[in-house]
Amino acid sequence: MRNFYALISGGLFGIGLTISGMIDTTKVQGWLDVFGDWDPTLAFVMGGAIFPMTIAWMLTKKFRSPLAGGSFPPPTAPFANRSLIVGSALFGMGWALVGLCPGPSFAAIFINGLGGLVFIAAMAGGMLLAPRFKVLLDEGDQ
Repeated sequence: MRNFYALISGGLFGIGLTISGMIDTTKVQGWLDVFGDWDPTLAFVMGGAIFPMTIAWMLTKKFRSPLAGGSFPPPTAPFANRSLIVGSALFGMGWALVGLCPGPSFAAIFINGLGGLVFIAAMAGGMLLAPRFKVLLDEGDQ
């Protein structure tokens, strides 16, 4: 049943990304071009996601476990460490250069074709290499 909920959630996410235009790389890059032809529509998409997630996180305090089973993730550390800063910077640079992040990249395969597949392959490679670099970054935090 949990996989069914994941499939439905992922499908709704992909439909939302498509309807909002967030799988169009030029639209995302337009959001980041604050000194040029700025496109503020991504702010509304982000707001549309942040508002319900805020409510969802507040509701998690009222339940012992998720309705679909498993457990809620533990709270994150309330401070920024070197890994978070470097990872955020790399994510932002990739997002700005390509106009895609992990969620939309899967939805964009059907629109971007080979370019979308190349992005996903590069993203997967980065995910495989990330733990090796994280060890180096974590050593500097101690």
